Amino acid sequence: MDRVQGSADFLAPLLQALAESLDVREIFARISAEARRIVPHDFLMLGLLSEDHARVRVIALSGDLPRTPADIALPDALRLAIESGDFVVGDVRLGAGGRTITGMLRPSDRAQARPIEYEAQPLFRELVAQGLRAFLRVSVRLRGGVLGGLIFCATDPDAYDPADIAHARQIADCVALAVAHQRLAEEEQRSAEARARAQRLEARVRTLTDELEQQGRHRVVGTSPAWREVLSQATKVATTEATVLLSGESGTGKEVVARLIHRASPRAEGPFVALNCAALPEHLLESELFGHEKGAFTGAATAHPGKIEQAAGGVLFLDEVAEMSPPVQAKLLRVLQEREYQRLGSARTQKADIRVLAATNRDLQAAVAQGAFRDDLYYRLAVFDIALPPLRQRRDDIPALLDAFVEDLGRSIGRRPAGITRDARDMLVAHHWPGNVRELRNVVERAAILCEGGAIETGHLPAAIVAPRTTAAAGVPKLLGIATLDAAERAMIVEALERAGHNKSKAARFLGLTRAQLRARIDKYELT
Repeated sequence: MDRVQGSADFLAPLLQALAESLDVREIFARISAEARRIVPHDFLMLGLLSEDHARVRVIALSGDLPRTPADIALPDALRLAIESGDFVVGDVRLGAGGRTITGMLRPSDRAQARPIEYEAQPLFRELVAQGLRAFLRVSVRLRGGVLGGLIFCATDPDAYDPADIAHARQIADCVALAVAHQRLAEEEQRSAEARARAQRLEARVRTLTDELEQQGRHRVVGTSPAWREVLSQATKVATTEATVLLSGESGTGKEVVARLIHRASPRAEGPFVALNCAALPEHLLESELFGHEKGAFTGAATAHPGKIEQAAGGVLFLDEVAEMSPPVQAKLLRVLQEREYQRLGSARTQKADIRVLAATNRDLQAAVAQGAFRDDLYYRLAVFDIALPPLRQRRDDIPALLDAFVEDLGRSIGRRPAGITRDARDMLVAHHWPGNVRELRNVVERAAILCEGGAIETGHLPAAIVAPRTTAAAGVPKLLGIATLDAAERAMIVEALERAGHNKSKAARFLGLTRAQLRARIDKYELT
């Protein structure tokens, strides 16, 4: 085939072809046809390198081949040649019974060729079988990096010479721009899909939290990043049947998240049955979990269905699962593995149609290492592990939680507090909260009772919350050097009385105590 002598004759139609589609693969046959006018070839191949340069993914190939190209492992000789620049291989042939390819490697920046031999990949064997005897490879580069290569394949052993490299590079540069545009388009599509998934997930989280709020119990409150990540993970896993392990400190809201998972799951219409594994001794826990027959043990006057049976078609939530004894752990493992169990005192096997959600405030991995918890049960429970952050890591949620608790408690105690003063709110936000959300609710409930329908003030808060702020503000010693708790308490009472001008009612409010409680401590420390 006669070569076109200048590049202007073919670059214009080539660029026009590339502009018609963002997907190089769709127009590769046309690219080949246009490029053939200046660099003759029987096959044209576009391969992109993997990140480690160990493989090439052939994404487009012109010509009639009996198979679809795929990944090709690169021999070291070829990989080094590709990384060093453009090169030409001539006189290609199969050797060693068709298992190897032999030829001459002539790098474009060297005058002398050198022999090369490497294991033949299936695609190259097919090309050789169709008459491949030479190929010219030029790098497809972008911003100084090598994306891959454009390979011109010919059946003539003397098809290419160094003069073809300049034209081949021009074609490769055009293809590189097309590949870059294609990657940008694909990245934008992936980003758009990710945004759409995130929006759908966020909408689903909002729907679920609204539904739980309408039920009036186990409200999901908070918008901090740490809490939203928990809700996002919970919503994603909810649609599956996977066992979930909720881990975190006591009071962080593990049951709230478990109920959200149940509400978002295909088992939402089924029951949600909770069992606290730490609240019962071993024999009662086993009975509560698996049920028992009449006469199974002393006091078993009637048959009793267990929590597994009660949760059929729904969710079984096992709180404080780390407190299970080894025998109960073994039986629960069978439930998770075989979906079968037996009531105590019965030889009849029953099916366990449940999804298990478990929670713990202990480090289960450490318990496994110490031999206190079965490793096989741990792996069954922790198919999907969600770690809940402590309240001190989501302080931004405390104001919303306070408002929610005030509203809820107003209904339950009959006198809704008028609000929370700024000082009291600041103290509540600043507190360390070792008991997390549960402790916060208890503090608000106590304060709501004490305020008798008025605003919750600092005087309605416990001394443990008020004392650190008041002592620091007054410039008194921080109690760090006081040797005993009694001495520390005495110092706090003295400081409160001084701040209150010895008004006992006011001092009691500073300390979060009743007047009677303060009077008892004054007598104890002989402060009158």
